[in-house]
Amino acid sequence: MIANFSIKRLVPAVICILIVALSVSAANAQDRRGQVTNLPLPRYVSMKAAEGNVRRGPSLTHRIDWVFKRRGMPLQITAEYGNWRKVQDRDGAGGWVHYALLSGVRTVLIEPDLLPIYATPDPNSQVNAHFESGVVARLGSCTIDWCRISAGGYRGWTLKANLWGVEQSEVRE
Repeated sequence: MIANFSIKRLVPAVICILIVALSVSAANAQDRRGQVTNLPLPRYVSMKAAEGNVRRGPSLTHRIDWVFKRRGMPLQITAEYGNWRKVQDRDGAGGWVHYALLSGVRTVLIEPDLLPIYATPDPNSQVNAHFESGVVARLGSCTIDWCRISAGGYRGWTLKANLWGVEQSEVRE
């Protein structure tokens, strides 16, 4: 029976198995969930505390590498372990932070300098304000291209591409 076995018949089956495995792997990478919260990873949160220790590992025994010192700063959670969340900032700096220092309130960082904030999601509408680079703004609703933000008593719309702390494909109501 082994003599009648044909490699030519096996190749299409192996290719199909590989395509299915790669498809499942890609879907799992897009739908990755935290082991603790079952929330999507990566996801954005903000600093609840005015100061938060960033540790090398997920426990109090791990060394503190630095301290985040900006309440409301948007952070991206990339991993979970018990009560600890692995986070990174806009520059990719990060480490492990206790979950109690984080908030689900969404904020964003303004990327360009003197960003116009429009009254409506239309670049021809009235400009309500200009935000400087590095301003932390509260995130409101988002369409596919625009987000409503507020900071310093001013609010309005800007293109999503001008913000760090929101996925380009994310839509919020």
